Amino acid sequence: MDLPTVEVVDTPTRRTDVWPLGPDDAVLAGGTWLFSEPQPHIRRIVDITTLGWRPIVLADNGIEIAATCTVEKLAALSTHLPTQRPEWTAAPLFRWSAMALKASFKVCKTATVGGNICLSFPAGSMISLCSALDGELLIWRPDGGEHRMAVTDFVTGAGTNRLAPAELLRSVHLPAPALRARTAFRKIAPSTLGRSGVVVIGRRDTAADGGRVVVSVTCATVRPYVFTFPEPPGPGQLREAHASIPDAAWNDDAHGDPDWRAAMAVLLAREVVEELT
Repeated sequence: MDLPTVEVVDTPTRRTDVWPLGPDDAVLAGGTWLFSEPQPHIRRIVDITTLGWRPIVLADNGIEIAATCTVEKLAALSTHLPTQRPEWTAAPLFRWSAMALKASFKVCKTATVGGNICLSFPAGSMISLCSALDGELLIWRPDGGEHRMAVTDFVTGAGTNRLAPAELLRSVHLPAPALRARTAFRKIAPSTLGRSGVVVIGRRDTAADGGRVVVSVTCATVRPYVFTFPEPPGPGQLREAHASIPDAAWNDDAHGDPDWRAAMAVLLAREVVEELT
């Protein structure tokens, strides 16, 4: 969709060139949402893809994913990591999560990890991935400073988050201990080709990393809910964790009623725990 109100498109090549950012400015990474509907308030676009960030950086302590990394490139890690980092057994989760987005291949080639997280929609598949793997965001402040925040703390509701005015998401870090874990993935949608209604991801860390079990619930809720157990939880522990999710937190839209999402979430949680036990 054309944005006829845009008067200026800036292409910064240095961090300091990004600011100032005002209420009539929009940051462009992939633009799949930005250009999907009218944005009559926007007068200026700042295209951060010209900053030249490396999409993915592998290191001994984990993976650094640039906010401008496309969903397609991230999904490809499921193919590359078994050769490059065979000890990172969570590799299949990248493609599984990307498929939960239910986007066309054209969208996946353009849509970015940062855009998906900053939109903070319940069905954000990159939120599902990063919350299950202890993802931590690096956020740039307009004054030249920066701070880090867990993805689970960043997303606060359906389309809301803790990104302050004029702040910019720089990258996401996934730590090596989470990447070394065994994972299990479940999703369900009202229709075969529909948007995911419930996504539940299980993770069991190696004994050397503490052996804990992590269960994340996303898409079903307006923000991610992540539960950590010292060992595989029993049905009662799962019910107790499930009951701690407030009634108002269950998402209610055309892709599923809250009661259905709540019921499916606890069912899928049991399945992922059984798979990891």
